[in-house]
Amino acid sequence: MSDQIKFIVDSLNKEPFKKNYNLITFDSLGPMQLLQVLNDVLAEIDPKQDVDIREEMPEQTAKRMLNLLGILKYKPPGNATDMSTFRQGLVIGSKPVIYPVLHWLLQRSNELKKRAYLARFLIKLDVPSEFLQDETVADTNKQYEELMEAFKTLHKECEQLKTSGFSTAEIRRDISAMEEEKDQLMKRVERLKKRVETVQNHQRMLKIARQLRVEKEREEFLAQQKQEQKNQLFHAVQRLQRVQSQLKSMRHAAADAKPESLMKRLEEEIKFNSYMVTEKFPKELESKKKELHFLQKVVSEPAMGQSDLLELESKVNEVNTEINQLIEKKMMRNEPIEGKLSLYRQQASIISRKKEAKAEELQETKEKLASLEREVSVKTNQTREFDGAEVLKGDEFKRYVSKLRSKSTVFKKKHQIIAEFKAEFGLLQRTEELLKQRQETIQHQLRTIEEKKGVSGYSYTQEELERVSALKSEVDEMKGRTLDDMSEMVKKLNSLVSEKKSALAPVIKELRQLRERCQELTQECDEKKAQYDSCAAGLESNRSKLEQEVRALREECLQEESKYHYTNCVIKNLEVQLRRATDEMKAYVSSDQQEKRKAIREQYTKNITEQENLGKKLREKQKAVRESHGPNMKQAKMWRDLEQLMECKKQCFLKQQNQVSIGQVIQEGGEDRLVL
Repeated sequence: MSDQIKFIVDSLNKEPFKKNYNLITFDSLGPMQLLQVLNDVLAEIDPKQDVDIREEMPEQTAKRMLNLLGILKYKPPGNATDMSTFRQGLVIGSKPVIYPVLHWLLQRSNELKKRAYLARFLIKLDVPSEFLQDETVADTNKQYEELMEAFKTLHKECEQLKTSGFSTAEIRRDISAMEEEKDQLMKRVERLKKRVETVQNHQRMLKIARQLRVEKEREEFLAQQKQEQKNQLFHAVQRLQRVQSQLKSMRHAAADAKPESLMKRLEEEIKFNSYMVTEKFPKELESKKKELHFLQKVVSEPAMGQSDLLELESKVNEVNTEINQLIEKKMMRNEPIEGKLSLYRQQASIISRKKEAKAEELQETKEKLASLEREVSVKTNQTREFDGAEVLKGDEFKRYVSKLRSKSTVFKKKHQIIAEFKAEFGLLQRTEELLKQRQETIQHQLRTIEEKKGVSGYSYTQEELERVSALKSEVDEMKGRTLDDMSEMVKKLNSLVSEKKSALAPVIKELRQLRERCQELTQECDEKKAQYDSCAAGLESNRSKLEQEVRALREECLQEESKYHYTNCVIKNLEVQLRRATDEMKAYVSSDQQEKRKAIREQYTKNITEQENLGKKLREKQKAVRESHGPNMKQAKMWRDLEQLMECKKQCFLKQQNQVSIGQVIQEGGEDRLVL
């Protein structure tokens, strides 16, 4: 609640209210001041509400505010009884009623301004049916409804334009840029036309280019159609394989099954499904409905603060204590019949819970089984896509396992042979390293001998010559091979082209048939679409008429409901006044002096007598003051003169002290004499 009041105060201190409130001053406002603040907020939303409530009757103020809050779709918290208290609180200016209204209005001020603006034009006037019998009134009402519909469409278009993000400056810039581009394109087209006109047969070439472009587009379209048909064929093949596998599994299951087992299985499924339909699903549906109703109730209520939560917690604690007290009372009674029944009830509840748990487990296992079957079907399809083979079952799988065992023994033997080869390879590698080391030593010795004889590099040059001659022979062989390969490749390409032509001939024939079929289907589709559009237009017109009727009836219902609530509020006020009047009459007529003293009339007479006595005393006091006014004024004047005389003597004494003594002052008989 404190957060709510803080938000209200902050909002009222801002534009356009500028109230300069704080939490203390706002909380100390009286009922009339709070109603005036609420009226100011409503006037900001709807300027028609700008009224001084002191010049208006309370009933009119409450009716006006309730009508506007109904138009703004404000939902007070609580049920019908709370609605009556809400109306009564709005009349008397109660803080618990007005604070949530102010919080709701200030939170959504922009949205509510728009809603109030639309309500000025979209709330229909209630014209009685007897007046609609007149032609002029009926025509005017019809014109009024048409104008209302036109206003709706125009307002929607205006909102769309506001939210579209387009501005006139951007649109003008885009138009100018598009005009410039258009001029540039026109110039380019003219230049190209001038350049093409010099070429011979340019019209024929343009026509051929146009036909080429059209044929390319058709080729792309046909290629797309072909790909789509391939995809459809692939999916159909997959579906067929899946159905065949399901059929095979069902046949396999039916071959092993007996009629008794099938009947038993069907009976179990029927029992389980009947239990789920008659017991489990209705309970779950009821719980979901209760949860939905509770959530809707929570959503419809306004936001709660910390104080509201504490109040609810205290209520919950009180209810829990009452429940515990009732349970203790029931246990204190300890009736034997009730004890037996409670035992049976406990056993029945335990059995029902076990039954529900087992049903949930069965449902989960069924879902798991269905998911596993789906996974198996997906895996089988994947294996078929990879190697085209089917998944083995039963005896075939056993034969496959025995074959794998035989292959595993062969694999072990081959693996042993490979290990022997690896060991032999290691020995050969070691001998190769030794031979390389020996070759390096021999090469070193040969180079030293060549240097001694004066023919260094002889062995290296001889090896290079042998290597070059070997490379030349290899290059010659490769040239001969490449020429042979090229001739063979040309032959293969020619044969492939001829094969593709022969293979594409039936496809082209099928494509022509498919084109004809496509044209027929497009014509049929256009006819069906036209029928659908006409039917949809008729249904749409009927729907709009029904929506208008429903909207009118809802508005009428809301108005009648507001009238009912207003009359109910007035009746409540009158009942309160009548109750107070009857209590006053009872207290006034009764012989008991205590009750008479409680009566408002007695209290008022007592107050009147007290005020009259006080007035008499004040008049006597006034009379005494008037009589003593003249002498008192003279006495005050004499005291002021005495004060001036004493001040003058003081000044003279001070001057005498400051001057040089010329003579001697002698005081005798109350007189002062100066003797020089």
